[in-house]
Amino acid sequence: MSRLDELTRIDSKLAEELKKARIALIELLSEHDDSMVERFLEHDEDHLAISEVEIRESLRRCVLQSPQQVIPVFAGASFRNVGVQPLLDAVVDLLPAPNERPDPEISVGDTKGGLNDLLTGRLVVADETSAAPARGKKAMGSRKPTALMRNLEACALAFKVVTDSRRGVLVYVRVYSGAISRNAALYNTNLQVTERAPRLLKMYANDAVEIPSISAGQIGVIPGLKYARTGDTLVAYAGINPKNGPPAPINSLQLRPITVPPPVFFTSVEPNSLAEEKHIAETLGLLLREDPSLNVSVDPESGQTHLSGMGELHLEIARDRLINDFKAKAEIGKIEIGYREAILTPSPSCTEVFDREVAGKQARASCTATVSPLEESFLDSRCSDKSKTMILSDGNRLTVHHPTLDSLGNAMSPETPSLPQTLQLPAILAALQNGALAALARGPQHTYPLHSTQINITLDPATDIFPTTTTAALSSAARLAVQAALKAASTDGDTVLMEPVMHVTISTDENSLGSVVHDISSARGGQVVSLGGDDDSDSHSSPPLGNRALVVDPKRIYAPPDPFAGSAGEADVAADVNGQRQVTARVPLKEMVGYLKHLRALTGGRGTFVMSVDRFERMGAQRMRAVLGEMRGGYV
Repeated sequence: MSRLDELTRIDSKLAEELKKARIALIELLSEHDDSMVERFLEHDEDHLAISEVEIRESLRRCVLQSPQQVIPVFAGASFRNVGVQPLLDAVVDLLPAPNERPDPEISVGDTKGGLNDLLTGRLVVADETSAAPARGKKAMGSRKPTALMRNLEACALAFKVVTDSRRGVLVYVRVYSGAISRNAALYNTNLQVTERAPRLLKMYANDAVEIPSISAGQIGVIPGLKYARTGDTLVAYAGINPKNGPPAPINSLQLRPITVPPPVFFTSVEPNSLAEEKHIAETLGLLLREDPSLNVSVDPESGQTHLSGMGELHLEIARDRLINDFKAKAEIGKIEIGYREAILTPSPSCTEVFDREVAGKQARASCTATVSPLEESFLDSRCSDKSKTMILSDGNRLTVHHPTLDSLGNAMSPETPSLPQTLQLPAILAALQNGALAALARGPQHTYPLHSTQINITLDPATDIFPTTTTAALSSAARLAVQAALKAASTDGDTVLMEPVMHVTISTDENSLGSVVHDISSARGGQVVSLGGDDDSDSHSSPPLGNRALVVDPKRIYAPPDPFAGSAGEADVAADVNGQRQVTARVPLKEMVGYLKHLRALTGGRGTFVMSVDRFERMGAQRMRAVLGEMRGGYV
């Protein structure tokens, strides 16, 4: 208290603000920590008598709560070294140790749970190869997975990929179970490939120290991996076969799977010369390994390479890295919006046969497919003994019907042929899925990726499988059949464009609220979902769509006076801080391009906004003609 009394004599206004901030902090912690309430009562309800150590301990208890309700926020600027030391101290004082964290989330096939539950056998995982007893074998019980888990030597997450000029590609990993040793064979459950870790490093800023192993709870670096990407799961399994990987269900184990939203912007990448094509392809591959939200595709007609991302700034950063960091000699085109295309009518059944020489060997396969429009409300992954349904990206769904085969790939009756020994049903399903995805990447009329499409593929070994059939041939046959079905559906009826609609949250002051709402609803064709921030706000009863954002009441958070508020009194400043309003709306992405400058002009520089992809919606006929006319240079 002596320091506060001394500050009161020097700067009474600053001391008063510090008291308000301390009182607000104690009140907030008391709502979530019973121990803080006890300390508050022990100090005769004097907020300022509670020591810094007790506040820090209370903050740590709140941070360790699950689910976490209190999030400490620190202000600073790393470039000017302001606020860095308090942030690092808070990392040590407040954040949990590895053994204090909740059980890491995992997914094994369609089963989700905790890693420790899986390792101890409490999480029951159904293996697809033993979904039903066959040929006198018993269904897999809880003992077999537990025995398999004993051979799981390590489980780690590759959370960051960095390209170093001296050391090459560095993969930062955190080990969640076991330990990764030098020269260990690591199986990538996302890419289904096995790589060896020739060296293990521990980083100290830019300095690296070679270590023999990385144990659970530690972060290390693995140089030399060729395929690992950001977000991939790496497992080390005793006696692993480098070609086949670990047995099921470990081969589908994924740590904290990342859900990447669909890219909504794209730009073209043109090499300056043919000699630069290989270098640019390798560089784009490195960018994709570092950032899983980027996407690269090649237009099959023009051969142009398209780089897709989440926003304009996202693609600008990728472009700068491509040109400046990797020294790629390429021309980057204009950033454009990535629309989607949807069919309106179902197609007839289309059968295509793939018969050509692949890698010096003759390959032949057949596939029959139909396509139809699909509503998002009907997206599910129902499966039966004679069909398998898979949810694809962009609201598409693939159903593979195999009426003469059971769920394990065995013939339903002696009269019908079964699958050859070289082709297993899971591999066939994966090949058909890859072929369908390749066909969906390009629409039949406007060349945009397909959205909201139901694909039905019928698999009959008697007509689709030949002695020379391979998984690559099946994938190509599926691509041809789906493309033919899409072309037939577009011939019977036109397709429609779908545009990305953003979930936008705008923060503005009370005086600018009317202008912002009018601009969103009238000039930009958006739909205002809710208004929040005042006494009659319904922000708590109407959270943002999909519960993607944490609802925060600004009145319950202490905010210091705005030094740029002019000569207004303290009451006016407080009213301005508490008068912040939040506008939640759904707006087409095309109308949000360059919106930040316009919002600052409307609000005198005080307005801010955040947005995320909400969904893709079909365009009206008039809006679709306008967009197509703009893309064609004014000619519809």
